[in-house]
Amino acid sequence: MEQGGKRPDPPKVAHAAVRAAVAEAARRLPKLPLLAGGKSFGGRMTSQAQAEHPLPGVRGLVFLGFPVHPAGRPSRDRGRHLFDVQIPMLFLQGTHDALATLDELQPLVAALGERATLKLFGEADHSFRVPKRSGGTDAQVLSEMLDALVAWIDTKIMG
Repeated sequence: MEQGGKRPDPPKVAHAAVRAAVAEAARRLPKLPLLAGGKSFGGRMTSQAQAEHPLPGVRGLVFLGFPVHPAGRPSRDRGRHLFDVQIPMLFLQGTHDALATLDELQPLVAALGERATLKLFGEADHSFRVPKRSGGTDAQVLSEMLDALVAWIDTKIMG
């Protein structure tokens, strides 16, 4: 993707991009608490980078739709490296995320203990879209996600 292609970059390239982004954020905003993370693949690459060698100054990781497994192939394999992450982690997940079935995600987060927080969004898919029959809107889900993030920062990062 870095070169403009459709396929994601290999992990080594993605990890380097994460490290560069963290360094730039720290340079630009040295007085603010630093969080890292991302949506789907970006979150997974960020957590892998953190697990391999802690990201300097990062106080917590935030995942929007962490991809625990490929669609239709439930497994916890993609989450094994999370046990090497020693800073707080927030998982914002839809309950209908095809890349993170609750049967795989909830036990993984529970096994991570106090450093992991899971916030579920009912009926939301991997893109945090909700069906009309849910009675909610995509905008409401995004607003709830921001509220959950702020509350987590207040308690786990600033608290």
